[in-house]
Amino acid sequence: MTVPTVPRDLQTHAIRAGQQRTAECEHSDPIFATSSFIFNSAADAAAKFAQKTPGNVYSRFTNPTVRAFEHRLAALEGAAYCVASASGMSAILCLALALLKVGDRVAVSTSVFGSTVSLFTKILSRFGIIADFVPLTDLAAWRKAITPDTRLVFVETPSNPLCDIGDLAALAALAHEAGALFAVDNVYCTPVLQQPFALGADVVVHSATKYLDGQGRCVGGALVTDDKALHEKLFNTLRTAGPAMSPFNAWVFLKGLETLPLRMRAHCDHAAEVAHWLVDHPAVTKVHYPGLASHPGHDLAARQQSGFGAIISFEVSGDKDSAWQVIDSTQMLSITANLGDVKTTITHPASTTHSRISADERKAAGIGDELIRVAVGLEPPADIIADLARGLDHIEARSKS
Repeated sequence: MTVPTVPRDLQTHAIRAGQQRTAECEHSDPIFATSSFIFNSAADAAAKFAQKTPGNVYSRFTNPTVRAFEHRLAALEGAAYCVASASGMSAILCLALALLKVGDRVAVSTSVFGSTVSLFTKILSRFGIIADFVPLTDLAAWRKAITPDTRLVFVETPSNPLCDIGDLAALAALAHEAGALFAVDNVYCTPVLQQPFALGADVVVHSATKYLDGQGRCVGGALVTDDKALHEKLFNTLRTAGPAMSPFNAWVFLKGLETLPLRMRAHCDHAAEVAHWLVDHPAVTKVHYPGLASHPGHDLAARQQSGFGAIISFEVSGDKDSAWQVIDSTQMLSITANLGDVKTTITHPASTTHSRISADERKAAGIGDELIRVAVGLEPPADIIADLARGLDHIEARSKS
């Protein structure tokens, strides 16, 4: 399947979509910092509460700043609808609450974010929802796992932290053949690098905390869809359950979206340079980055993405102590589990982002103690490389002594 190129007006959507100026004629998007709204009459209030007429009711589910963010993100994804939430995890929870019931099954890629694994195995499982975990790249395993009881297929591609690439078009076909909905976590690529709806997705999930913000300032999430009925289910779930995005956070994300296309291209360029340097370092035993021709998902990523992203994970000689030494030797990189920032971040997945899942689950996901994840930022690649070299050069010297 041929992936459409990113629309030429993507940058315009990132800057302009969703804005509705008020009578004050403001140029920048305003922040509507209000919990409630005034109605013209009792009848007007009743009609808006009943959703018979459009308009603002209460900022838990209708706020102009949040709505502007929703419209802008939907436009970037090439869809009609978006529901913003308090965090990426709350978005996934809303998705499950809106679509699933006791006895339903969810087919989930084994390589999703650690908290996503915990949500399905430790929380939703208590309510009779069954998660079947499937290797992202194993289509035969997906065919076996997706049954008539499967209501949702949920994947994250590229995966966290190994950057495995799932075949979105093939997975969408398998999901739809079984009558299931297909959801794609697009946090790594954003709509700039990957357009899941063009490949068959029904829902696109975002942690706005990451690249949509771009500077690590706020926490938020979103669910995007092109299906009106599905949007109504998602919206009504959020309205009742209440994990709302704050107007201030929505305003920050609006500002982040304005520069998203420019930032993502720069992130990709910098990451490619760092990844190629890591491949040649003697203390590095393996590099996971889809932009490398040696990566097993390189060709697929080249077909369904317009860039390879900014996340690199690599394995070092030795064990956890060696990985920690590399991390602790850095002087510029930020030791934090967050990603998607203009500042390069570094973390040890086995003891941070994936520490809450079992050792067996980490092993199944390919996350060993020697693995390090770097989210490449916008500093000059030479400075990022020099900082990583401090610990890696020490490991190399120690191996020769």
